[in-house]
Amino acid sequence: MMDRYAVFGYPIGHSKSPVIHQQFAAQTKQTLSYEAIEVKPDVFSATIDAFFHAGGKGVNCTVPLKELAYDKVDQLTERAEFSGAVNTVKLMDDGTLLGDNTDGVGLLTDLCVNLGLSLGGKRILVLGAGGAARGILGPLLSAKPSDLYLANRTISKAEEMKALFSSVGRITPSSYEYLVGQQFDLIINATSASLSDSLPAITKGLLSPNGVCYDLAYSTQPTAFVRWGLREGASLSVDGRGMLVEQAAHAFKLWRGVLPDTAKVLEGLK
Repeated sequence: MMDRYAVFGYPIGHSKSPVIHQQFAAQTKQTLSYEAIEVKPDVFSATIDAFFHAGGKGVNCTVPLKELAYDKVDQLTERAEFSGAVNTVKLMDDGTLLGDNTDGVGLLTDLCVNLGLSLGGKRILVLGAGGAARGILGPLLSAKPSDLYLANRTISKAEEMKALFSSVGRITPSSYEYLVGQQFDLIINATSASLSDSLPAITKGLLSPNGVCYDLAYSTQPTAFVRWGLREGASLSVDGRGMLVEQAAHAFKLWRGVLPDTAKVLEGLK
């Protein structure tokens, strides 16, 4: 029987993951199937149990299931444990579930390798303090920015992240209102606002001259945040397709033991 993989999410119709993993499989001469399955949070646990019971080998989890996946698995990689969110689940030989988080390494690869950015000494702002943000904060701090601000509608959630990552680096929690008058070299949208083509509660003037905007979400058309970045004069304002491909490559490696080449796949998506 062909090895079966899937991505779970809600909504999931926009997902490019099946196309990406099918190209990875062809490139590495692997035989597998990969599908997108819409899964609401209240049936996530039962659905993932049924998927693996029916012979599934691995699952990716996207919005809004990453923190549920963290609670569901039996064991965690170090980066998943630290991020508190799981985007990749692997069925182990003993029947247990291993959870990993490849979002952070995917983002850093896209920013620093594909886009050629240097984050050391830069002022970074992350918008949103949910599971998407939690998966990228550790790697961003490891890049040694001069400042990393974390803005959220509920500032207490950003303060929780500050405490959680205190051993890695310093996070400045912030409300959206408190950002007025600040400027940042890189602004990352980790909220779910783009899924409804809306913006987080940000104002004009937050982007430094030649600053960069990066939306973790992606769409066939420029997202509301990407459009905002262009209006603000960003030298680069892009969505998360590059991160999507790079994190998928590391998920594929966890499942299949080989890291595919992302360049051609990324060029095809763009």
